[in-house]
Parts: sequence; structure tokens; C-alpha cells
Amino acid sequence: MWDYSEKVRDHFRNPRNVGSIEDPDGVGVVGSLACGDALKLMFKLDDEGRIADVKFQTFGCASAIASSSALTEMISGMTLEEAEKVTNQDIAAYLGGLPEQKMHCSVMGREALEAAIANYRTGSQGARELEGRVVCTCFGVTEAEIERVVRENGLTTAEQVTHYTKAGGGCGGCVGEIERIISRITGAAPTAESQPLPKSRRMTTIEKIRLIEETLEREVRPKLRRDGGDVELIDVVGDTVIVSLRGSCANCLISQFTLKGVVQSKLQEFVSPDIVVVEEET
Repeated sequence: MWDYSEKVRDHFRNPRNVGSIEDPDGVGVVGSLACGDALKLMFKLDDEGRIADVKFQTFGCASAIASSSALTEMISGMTLEEAEKVTNQDIAAYLGGLPEQKMHCSVMGREALEAAIANYRTGSQGARELEGRVVCTCFGVTEAEIERVVRENGLTTAEQVTHYTKAGGGCGGCVGEIERIISRITGAAPTAESQPLPKSRRMTTIEKIRLIEETLEREVRPKLRRDGGDVELIDVVGDTVIVSLRGSCANCLISQFTLKGVVQSKLQEFVSPDIVVVEEET
């Protein structure tokens, strides 16, 4: 159970400014369902250039909803110049603090705001663009993003970076690179307690399940849903992934091809080559 402040609980249970704005001046979209959190932020300016209306739509945990709700209250009435100075630490402080493991939710809010302002000023599509080299391929986190959260939040370990960006929270292959980035910024060598994990380290069961779910959502379900089908993760036992085909896939004559040629193939590509997919027994 996370130790949430009363203000976090309030904004989660009674989120402010949920919804959409017709013909908004700025729209920012960050995250993805595949990563577990997604946020769409939009605003409308008044004649004086201040944020007269701001709305959000969020898919995510209590911290994601509370952070988004708090952000809308914070920036209402601000000019864009004032709003773009809001940091993820400001969002967390407004809520009376967030568990460190949930700080990525406040970072997501700041990124959505930046994307919305960029959309207004440049006419960009509103989706956050990746800046520079991607370090964490599981969650699409770049070197520039890692450097920024390290500098702005005084982070010193790869675990903290994971809490703030999710980088390193999937297969773990980028943990060593995250440690090197931290060392370059702070000038301190990794301590014995925070030595980079080898890229070939064994994933924990929780990490494996999370990566499997993300891969199904990102790489498999869109293909199946185009033909009226779907797949549900039932269980993970070692390297055996048990699923259930749904919709038109359930009784399809080529369901075994779908199971092995699509589901198993993608999980072997993005999670582990040792994975074997089997269908739930009925």
C-alpha cells in the first residue's frame, strides 16, 4: 500500500478538470497504454494570454490521476511563460509529496504541459517527441530525459531514475548506461551498492510479467483487434506464457498460427527468446 498524502487521495477520488476542450489552443500527449500511463492535456487561452480553461484525460494509477488534476489547478490563470516554469517537484510538493516510486507521474505531467505549449507555439502534433538517443527501449526514454531528471531532482542512483522515468524498469539492460550517465553528471563513480547490473541479468517475475503485458498491448493486440480478435494474459509460469484468444481469434481455423506466429513470435522478440506461448485449457 502506497503512503499517499490526503491531498493525493482527494485529487484521485475527486479529480478536477477532467474532460476535453473544444478547439483547444494547445494539446499535449505523453505516455502510452503500453507503458501503463498516458496523459492528454489541453488548454484554452483568454484574450490576455492566460490559461482560461485546462482539461486532462489520464489513464494510469492514483498518482497519475492526482498529478494531472493538481497540475490543472496549478496552471489555471497562468501565462504560458509562468506555466512552463512549473517543475515536477512543484507538482509533487503541491500534492504534499509523492512516494518516490511514483515520481514519474509528476514528470509525465510536466512533459504533457511542455508538449501542449509547444503545440500552441509551433503547431507541432502535440505528442512528445523523443530527444536524442534512446537509452531505455522498453519505455522509450532518451539520454536527454535521463540527464534532465538527474539534474533537476538531484538523483544519484539508477533506481531513482527508474522511479522518475521508468527507464531501467523493464528488462534492465540499460541500467549500466543509466549509471554511467549519472556518473558523468555528478562526477562520482558508482558505489559498490549501485554498480550497474549486467545487461544479461535475469528479470524478476514482476519485470517479466510487466514486459509481457506491454508487448501484448503494443505489438500484438492492435493486429488482432483489426480483425475483431484479442488476447488475454492468463498466467506466466517460468518461460511459459498462458493466454486466451478472444473474439474472432477464439474459434479461428488459424488460431494456432496466431498463437505461435504472432503472439509467441513477438514475445520472443521483445521479452525473451526462451518464451513458449500456450493457450489456456478450457
